[in-house]
Amino acid sequence: MKPEYQIISNIITENSRVLDVGCDDGNLMEFLKQNKKVDIRGIEISKKKVQICISKGLTVIEGNAELDLKQFPNESFDYVILGQTLQAFVSPEIVIKELLRVGKKAIVTIPNFGHWKVRLNLLFKGTMPVTKTLPNDWYNTPNIHMCTIKDFFKFSEIMNFKIFNSLALANKNVSKINNSNLFIKNLFSELGIFLIEKHNEN
Repeated sequence: MKPEYQIISNIITENSRVLDVGCDDGNLMEFLKQNKKVDIRGIEISKKKVQICISKGLTVIEGNAELDLKQFPNESFDYVILGQTLQAFVSPEIVIKELLRVGKKAIVTIPNFGHWKVRLNLLFKGTMPVTKTLPNDWYNTPNIHMCTIKDFFKFSEIMNFKIFNSLALANKNVSKINNSNLFIKNLFSELGIFLIEKHNEN
């Protein structure tokens, strides 16, 4: 079980409708189904992983989040989860807009490219880093947009969405991120976990 699963579970309220976007082999869905009273569904681009999810008794459809979220009506879910995949999309802006259209709130987790190990690797080795949260080499990584926790805060201003809650994960320790500690959290955190929502249009 990934350490962020419990954090995500704590954020979600019971009896919620939840969509896991890029649900992979359904481990998070399974965890939430077992530990939280939620109605959860998933969308996954890999046919093989969709079949794994279905074999676990999970409700998952095959689809590409950049193209296929449009099939869901506005606010059809209480929460939409996007776990460590925002950086792998060609157009993260489109995906964020769709998450916040389909869900009343969205939970987005990102591997932090601003972590000190990543910086040190580039500085001294001169090669793209391989870490626990970034396990692939440069030539076979799905990541095409390098994003830090600090970048995500800036992205929220550009895209005009509200970060309702922001958490940092470092060595299984969870802490709050705010403007006063952003530099430190960006340097020492391996993962950023954000609960986001649309700004009130009124």
